[in-house]
Amino acid sequence: MRRAQSALEYLFMVAVALILVAITLRVILSSVRSINSVIANYTSVMREKLIENL
Repeated sequence: MRRAQSALEYLFMVAVALILVAITLRVILSSVRSINSVIANYTSVMREKLIENL
């Protein structure tokens, strides 16, 4: 019985670790998408400013 209980505890710890990894990846990917859109907007504005100055 003790071996089964420790196996279940191990599986729960692995499940919690995987959930934390999934949450971390979701936050990182969301941040990267946000940064990419900000950079894209910045480059388009800078391109327009350069074209205006030429």
